[in-house]
Amino acid sequence: METGRPRAYILRSENEGDGMAGDTEDRIFIGRSVPAKGDKAADQYLTLKFGNRHGLVTGATGTGKTVSLQVLAEGFSRAGTAVFAADIKGDLSGIAAQGEPKDFLVERAKAVGLDGGWQPDEFPVTFWDLFGEQGHPIRATISEVGPLLLARLMDLNDTQEGVLNIAFRVADDDGLLLLDLKDLRALLGHIAERAGELTTEYGNVTKQSIGAIQRQLLVLENQGGAKFFGEPALSIKDLIRKDRDGRGMINLLAADRLMNSPRLYATFLLWLLSELFEELPEVGDPDTPKLVFFFDEAHLLFDDAPKALLDKIEQVVRLIRSKGVGVYFVTQNPLDVPESVLAQLGNRVQHALRAFTPRDQKAVRTAAETFRPNPKLDTAQVIMEMGKGEALVSMLEGNGVPGIVQRTLIRPPAGRIGPITAQERAAILGRSLLRGKYDTAIDSESAYEVLKGRAGERAAERNGGRSGAPTSVPSGPWGGQPAPQQPSEAPSSGGGLGGILDSIFGGGKPGPRGGRPAGRASVTEVVAKQVARSVASQVGTQLGKAILRGVLGGMRR
Repeated sequence: METGRPRAYILRSENEGDGMAGDTEDRIFIGRSVPAKGDKAADQYLTLKFGNRHGLVTGATGTGKTVSLQVLAEGFSRAGTAVFAADIKGDLSGIAAQGEPKDFLVERAKAVGLDGGWQPDEFPVTFWDLFGEQGHPIRATISEVGPLLLARLMDLNDTQEGVLNIAFRVADDDGLLLLDLKDLRALLGHIAERAGELTTEYGNVTKQSIGAIQRQLLVLENQGGAKFFGEPALSIKDLIRKDRDGRGMINLLAADRLMNSPRLYATFLLWLLSELFEELPEVGDPDTPKLVFFFDEAHLLFDDAPKALLDKIEQVVRLIRSKGVGVYFVTQNPLDVPESVLAQLGNRVQHALRAFTPRDQKAVRTAAETFRPNPKLDTAQVIMEMGKGEALVSMLEGNGVPGIVQRTLIRPPAGRIGPITAQERAAILGRSLLRGKYDTAIDSESAYEVLKGRAGERAAERNGGRSGAPTSVPSGPWGGQPAPQQPSEAPSSGGGLGGILDSIFGGGKPGPRGGRPAGRASVTEVVAKQVARSVASQVGTQLGKAILRGVLGGMRR
């Protein structure tokens, strides 16, 4: 939604000195501390230049995590930073509509000294949905995601993952483009027919392993995964936009249905994070982040992940800040996040935890120990005492040093607390500038059609038809050249974390993403387009790819 409405909470000068609080040009107002005896209340801010130093929002169910996430998202949007967040229960969608005047909001605004009191506002929002039901569809090609993440998505064992890597290598060598699940299924059938031949060249390929992968593909398809794989693939630049008032676009992923397939949810967000890492240019430490990525239900990313993958996630989180991206993990328990990742999260909002079991008590101690101590505050005790809408807050300040932890009343959001209606969502989607760009799937010629055509030609030859080898698209890494197309934009090379990791494990090189076809063309035109695209992209991506390979090159499963 893009609107010319005046902003609520006009940016304030820092030297007004009137005791009132609000966003400033370089800081987001989070709330006001609850003073210890003899102290004065202190306003708590997130400094925008440290927004890409990542963060953590934790707390038990019902303590106010979603509202804190909304407050942060509103603040980043006002500062011109784009936001991406998964909307698990639909509650975040209210950010697209003006808040409703309620006594507790007015009282909280007064308690935290909000300049001008509580004022409603609405924010620019783009809705996304892997299933295309509550937002624009998000798609990626099979080759973009790659065999490593696909293996995790389908919960394959080491042997099956090895066969999947072989399948991608065969697609490369045979010039087969992998776009959607039917391409991968056709490729696996093709490999099963040639298992004896391929074992000699690529390693052991058993029909039992292929059958197991095919069964997992069926499970994935039944979960709705088929809607994620295909074209047109998502363009990262469509996530990083501003409205006409200069406010950052808030991208909300409808995740209520997606959460029924937690592995698909976590794999998708990891893929998207890796795409941001690969495609965005280096910017160092900007005055404001380019994009802030909220990873809700963060434990799903780390549950059952092998240590090697956890190490690489930790490295990507550390390095992506130089792309101007801040990653904020949202979860109930700080123990859900590995220590190596937890150590990188500089901005922290800790809501109340309940300590009924030994593990709960350990979580409270862990949460308390990760804060910079406040000698006037028993942090562990306060964590168990806080009410809804209160949190322990510690933000980076000065030269990037964590601030002393403060018990804080969180400011009220300006947008609606709670979900918007289906009618309101439909109206926003109807006004979206992306309307029509992703809504219709494109089924381009790819591995499925090529293999089907080859089988038909072999059958025709056996039946006395014409003979001769079929015309094939020249081979290229991971599925050959893109299907004939007239792209609206030049697709980037690589394949995100899936692509880079697959180049390590599969023995191949990062290759084309699969394209965004809009029509048909001759083989000559395809080759010409590929040469032009390779030349254009090589200069811009070579350094980044070299750095990325240096980071991930030592990874082993």
